[in-house]
Amino acid sequence: MRPANTDGSFTRDFEENPMNVDNFSRCLSLLCVACVLSYAPSAAADAPTIDPADDSKHFGSPENVLFWTPEQQVAGYRNSDKIFFTRTIKAGGSVFPLAYELVDLSDVEIKRNDASMTVSEYFTRQSVAGLLVIKDGKILYERYGLGNTEDSKWVSYSVAKSVVSMLIGAAIQDGYIKSVDEKVTSYLPRLKGSSYDRSSIANLLQMASGVQWNEDYADPESDVATASWETIALYEFLRNKPRHAEPGETFNYNTAETNLAGTLLRSAIGNNLSTYLSEKIWQPFGMEFDGSWELTEPGGGEFGGCCINATLRDYGRIGLFALGNGRLADGTEVLPSGWMRASTTPSKGNTGYGYFWWLSGQGVFEAIGIFGQGIYINREENVVIAIHSARPVASNDSDWAWQAALYAAVTNAIKK
Repeated sequence: MRPANTDGSFTRDFEENPMNVDNFSRCLSLLCVACVLSYAPSAAADAPTIDPADDSKHFGSPENVLFWTPEQQVAGYRNSDKIFFTRTIKAGGSVFPLAYELVDLSDVEIKRNDASMTVSEYFTRQSVAGLLVIKDGKILYERYGLGNTEDSKWVSYSVAKSVVSMLIGAAIQDGYIKSVDEKVTSYLPRLKGSSYDRSSIANLLQMASGVQWNEDYADPESDVATASWETIALYEFLRNKPRHAEPGETFNYNTAETNLAGTLLRSAIGNNLSTYLSEKIWQPFGMEFDGSWELTEPGGGEFGGCCINATLRDYGRIGLFALGNGRLADGTEVLPSGWMRASTTPSKGNTGYGYFWWLSGQGVFEAIGIFGQGIYINREENVVIAIHSARPVASNDSDWAWQAALYAAVTNAIKK
């Protein structure tokens, strides 16, 4: 994988022009934050349609990814493999079939407070690169924008957290992990003697470890601003953090601990996350295309809280896998019985959060990523909606409210 220069060009190899790996890791780790803070690229504007053949002309610096221009967002979000260090998630030869029963949802009205817009208007105003609606296992609506097509991969950002949650379930099913009640330090012995001695895997998944962490991006002295994001250095940083609450009691959004969850999983399975995801879900469930996962450092581990790259239909299949409680088409249980129910049960510290899943009540749960990525799952209506976006602001209350209104309006429109 070749790093990009700041002008978007590429060096011949890593040795000729080594990237500042700490800055690279720090920048990608910031992307693990979902629905917490607002960031905007240097020019807040609607994302443009770009011919994929011209993408390389618009690549931005990997160290400035939070502040890419709209052109850099579109080109970069579908070309992570060419900009960042990644590992392939291999697809298999058998594809999970998605039959079509198309319905024109373009004019469905989305309402929020006293305002409204149609799905088509939302598509433009919210810089949508792809929208997929699946009900009862059939595609009712599939639309692409910004130059994307059915084979365009797109970055997931924090949607990856929910995938890690399912992989931890798979590791329990496989016997690599006994239960979420085990202590974090049982799998990460480097943290023994630290505040993590009392924190369980469940505490980690619910963002309620009880270990002190300051996620204030406006404070240059905060933990998120000063921590090193390379795997070993992050261990050392976290092992010195004091406890601020009893484990499981208080929700405290912690970007570093999502990376820690990924490291714990790698330790338990003795493998990298991309290969495990390929072997447990990607191939057996029947994903259509190879995916990729961004790495914390060259040759290192995958980000536990960020940056799986996949096509829109494979996002939809991830949602179907979760909706089906982690079973394959032949009924094989990849996840323990009841895992998805436990994962989407409100936690004590935050009733809107489970095991790396955001909860909306009434059988609705979501995987959410900054700049408008998402997988919406509605158990009662048997609906999965997947969305790819390049919104100009990473996390904005109004944008999330409109996205929720989109989901609600579309779900209501396809009720039988």
